[in-house]
Amino acid sequence: MKIYPIETGNFKLDGGAMFGVVPKSLWQKTNPADNNNLIDMALRCMLIEDGDRLILIDTGTGSKQSDKFFGFYYAFGNFSLDSSLAKYGFHRDDITDVFLTHLHFDHCGGSIQWNKNHTDYEPAFKNAKFWSNADHWKWAVEPNVREKASFLKENIHPMQSSGQLNFLDIPTHGHFSKNTPLGFDVLFADGHTDKQMIPHIKYQDKTIVYVADLLPTVGHIPLPYVMGYDTRPLITMDEKAVFLNKAADENYYIFFEHDAINQLCTVQHTEKGVRLKDTFTFNELFN
Repeated sequence: MKIYPIETGNFKLDGGAMFGVVPKSLWQKTNPADNNNLIDMALRCMLIEDGDRLILIDTGTGSKQSDKFFGFYYAFGNFSLDSSLAKYGFHRDDITDVFLTHLHFDHCGGSIQWNKNHTDYEPAFKNAKFWSNADHWKWAVEPNVREKASFLKENIHPMQSSGQLNFLDIPTHGHFSKNTPLGFDVLFADGHTDKQMIPHIKYQDKTIVYVADLLPTVGHIPLPYVMGYDTRPLITMDEKAVFLNKAADENYYIFFEHDAINQLCTVQHTEKGVRLKDTFTFNELFN
């Protein structure tokens, strides 16, 4: 098995929204804001090469939305999905599986693209299976008012109509699935959105956890630092507490999707609770 970080772009979000009730005087120490109160965010996916399978975890925002849409999120930088795949000798047509942690536009938007005539949408990975789960799919196609702007029909419905959509089984007891068809374990989390899926990958004697929106950045490690975007913030705090304690106990390597500065980190127990231990680039750990 080989794992590759896939940078697909950068954008900006309001720092207050990203940290909820936490005062700016605290969160800006780890996530400095610009004059418009915006903080830098990454769109970092993960590629897993495992035998004949090439699994992409999340797909970024894609490029099919309008300039007006992207203007709301201040996209910047030169990263793209295609250039990042090419860096490691791959093309999107090589992807066999696309695992979607959840269906918010910044996690699944790159899954669907315009067709050649710009008349309809089509899968951006013509040879891949798309993986979600039945509960989250229903949550996304029948969105609540709070999340409706994040669940875009053009990102979601074409997966099903293409015949490429597949669902992982949801655990009947607890929140953790082992031995999934994709070869890694999955934690199901409900605080940010219903049944977000968090992959746990065994790699070179380490456990790498792709934390998606359970833990957006290093700055979100303290328990009260919860996004205003989360639908159930108190559940997020409970889920973070369980996860971070296990991450400290078992020395997980936490892989960030949205931290614009830090690709991975470890955490440790302290008198103040679980806190940051070390940060790494992927190449520093797995060169």
